[in-house]
Amino acid sequence: MSESSGAGERIAKAMARAGLCSRRVAETWIEAGRVTLNGAKVTTPATFVTESDIIAVDGKPIARQSETRLWRYHKPSGRMVTERDPEGRPTIYEHFEAAGLPRVLTVGRLDFTTEGLLLLTNDGGLKRVLELPATGWVRRYRVRAFGRVTQAQLDELKHGITIDKVHYGSIEATIEREKGDNVWLVVTLREGKNREIKKVLAALGLTVNRLIRLSYGPFQLGDLPPGAVEVVRRKVLRDQLGERLAQEAGVTFDSTPEQVAPVRPKPAPPPRARRRPR
Repeated sequence: MSESSGAGERIAKAMARAGLCSRRVAETWIEAGRVTLNGAKVTTPATFVTESDIIAVDGKPIARQSETRLWRYHKPSGRMVTERDPEGRPTIYEHFEAAGLPRVLTVGRLDFTTEGLLLLTNDGGLKRVLELPATGWVRRYRVRAFGRVTQAQLDELKHGITIDKVHYGSIEATIEREKGDNVWLVVTLREGKNREIKKVLAALGLTVNRLIRLSYGPFQLGDLPPGAVEVVRRKVLRDQLGERLAQEAGVTFDSTPEQVAPVRPKPAPPPRARRRPR
């Protein structure tokens, strides 16, 4: 254990990479005296650790992460992106536990009724980097909304819009088709503030009644079925991150052969064949 050496990495970063929490939360736990290193209470987030050190929170050792992983998940409507919901609504984590997934963190969030691509990772450092507005990864959505709007109105969103003193950056939106009283749009943005699409379109007189995320940066929803989880192959993740983001996130890649097994929704059992009377 060292509080000044450059060996290893800072303890808050190690805790974040283990998927336990964010670096900021780790620092608050350290300040509260909840974290120990090799049995001794940690007094500063500047403490450095190595792979052989034992970190514990509230007396319970944490599992140190060995390799950074990323998963694509097709979130269905009607699931909360939280571990527990005070209203008792179903959560994505209940599904992950049943599917045998390891502890994962979500890259950003999706509302209860929002569907589509949600990225998952076991690395808190990667989560933090992919969520940063400075990373500049584009989020693309298909939107169904009640009401009427012109392409000229949507084009104005490229210059940004301020609603209730909150400024939303450039948004690209195009009309895909109109059906009855609804219009289908393709919306692209980079910030992803809380309920951004619904609030911005509401300012144009539209009521969003379906929202599907199609992509997050270079990762696409594609034909992944609702409820399915699929790991991103190591080479693909390494290539898409590039050297700069990989270094900034402090990701770790194993050198052992990769085993990739998709986790998909269990199909309904086939109906039993009826026996013919003898």
